[in-house]
Amino acid sequence: MKRNFLLFMLSLMVGVSSFAAVDTVSIYSNSMFKSVKCVVITPADYQRNSNRFPVVYLLHGYSGRYSDWVRRVPDLQNLADENKLMIVCPDGAYGGWYFDSPVDLTSRYETNVGIEIPAYVDSVYRTIANRKGRAITGLSMGGHGGIFLGFRHADFFGACGSMSGALDVSRITRGYNMQQILGDTIVNRKYYTDLSAINVIDKYPKDSLAIIIDCGTEDMIYQMSKRTHEKMMQLKIPHDYIELPGKHDWNYWNKAVRYQLLFFKEYFNKGRV
Repeated sequence: MKRNFLLFMLSLMVGVSSFAAVDTVSIYSNSMFKSVKCVVITPADYQRNSNRFPVVYLLHGYSGRYSDWVRRVPDLQNLADENKLMIVCPDGAYGGWYFDSPVDLTSRYETNVGIEIPAYVDSVYRTIANRKGRAITGLSMGGHGGIFLGFRHADFFGACGSMSGALDVSRITRGYNMQQILGDTIVNRKYYTDLSAINVIDKYPKDSLAIIIDCGTEDMIYQMSKRTHEKMMQLKIPHDYIELPGKHDWNYWNKAVRYQLLFFKEYFNKGRV
């Protein structure tokens, strides 16, 4: 009887270790003088061997938080397993927009998400600690962050993406916390232009990027993704572009994230050849 019980407990332990692990960590930001929470998902293989793993930084949207992706996409752990990669979901604040505010020195989410959090992750977890092992993407505000940070920090990220991205903040002049972090829309017009992802792509980095952009055709900001795609075509910037039926909602993002993670998996695999 004892032997059967021990075998049963052992089978439970093996079963538990065969799934991705989800942790919530709190990382102190030297640039903002506060701690920022992140969800960190490690695939089952992370527990089973001593290999190093690539990381996808997955950003939330406006009014969201670090836990959105893992709550709204219940099988995100399975996707980490299937693609054999880590997923890190940092908090970008209610409306931090993933850039360093020129008017609010307490809002420095480009430095935090683009530098501080990856540095912590690389120091604590077994990551592939070079640009060929890092990708960044997100939804809506996080889509802006994915392209913005991917281009601005291409020496650090080798791949970037956007899902339903708000890629032109120069058109967001009312609400969405924009005036609080960029200031007056007339006096500070240059900030709105220069910090828009659609304009950041004008300076293509010396290190090539793997880029994926997608958006639902019924999305209220669909044109931002389409115009960014068209501009990339004009600039001859290689990228994948997908548009499918869908709105600005979790039904669309639940599907979109699967395409994006597969895209990044293929990018990471090429880097290992």
